[in-house]
Amino acid sequence: MSRVLVSGVSGPIGRALLASFATQGTEIVRLVRGRAQNAVQISWDPLTALSPAAVSGFDAVVHLAGESVVGRWTEEKKKAIRESRVLGTRNLASALAQSGAKPRVLVCASAVGFYGNRGEELLPEESATGQGFLAEVCHEWEEATQAATEAGIRVVNIRIGLVLSAKGGALAKMLTPFKLGLGGRIGSGRQWWSWIHVDDIVGGIQHAIRTESLKGPVNLVAPNSVRNSEFTKVLASVLSRPAFFPVPEFALRLAFGKQAAEEMLLASQRVQPGKLGASGYTFRFSELRAALENLVG
Repeated sequence: MSRVLVSGVSGPIGRALLASFATQGTEIVRLVRGRAQNAVQISWDPLTALSPAAVSGFDAVVHLAGESVVGRWTEEKKKAIRESRVLGTRNLASALAQSGAKPRVLVCASAVGFYGNRGEELLPEESATGQGFLAEVCHEWEEATQAATEAGIRVVNIRIGLVLSAKGGALAKMLTPFKLGLGGRIGSGRQWWSWIHVDDIVGGIQHAIRTESLKGPVNLVAPNSVRNSEFTKVLASVLSRPAFFPVPEFALRLAFGKQAAEEMLLASQRVQPGKLGASGYTFRFSELRAALENLVG
């Protein structure tokens, strides 16, 4: 039986991943904030050093933890977003590097925000980092795994796209207005959205753990990105509702603040899962309609 250490288990990705490991008989230990309640939890504070002994003896580590990017980006919020990812990852990677029995692989979350707003450009893993706060954070987040790489641990930085899950995340927030017939494109609707079904996030992480050839950045997105106008049209169609109510850019800036609106909802990222495809991963959901029908149809 393999032993896997997982952080960030409370979100939709973490919950789905734990359920999948449970069916395989994998022993899961969770990194949790606050006091550990039992033997399958390890207490940690992402902003402080972690004991190497506490994280020794795992076959794989999956690091998903980080402050939510949703909400108005005050200076305090931005500091929490950056530190929870960069310092948290650096502290975990350092502890793993110094542990007595190192894991074979560290799969560490990142995001397609790495690329910034890139218009029509096709974005494989080799593409340069973009401009803006999220791009800077993602770049530093990936760099924070360096200690683990230098210690001989295989590190996979999964650049995650828009996660489609029926149990939280962006899709859950869209459902209410769309079910009420109040949905529509966001801004011009021309921005590319790189999405992924939560089952393929789980499948991609499992694939990354198993596949020795995978290391460094790996785009975790479905192969067929869509423009926001297409995304909203398909979602409305699956729910048998109209999509007549576009959300103007000024309203997004009022609701989220200029920077958060422009970097999250209005940014265009046409990301390609080159490494996943080349390493033999088969997507369960490569088309948006099938993914949405599975989740909310």
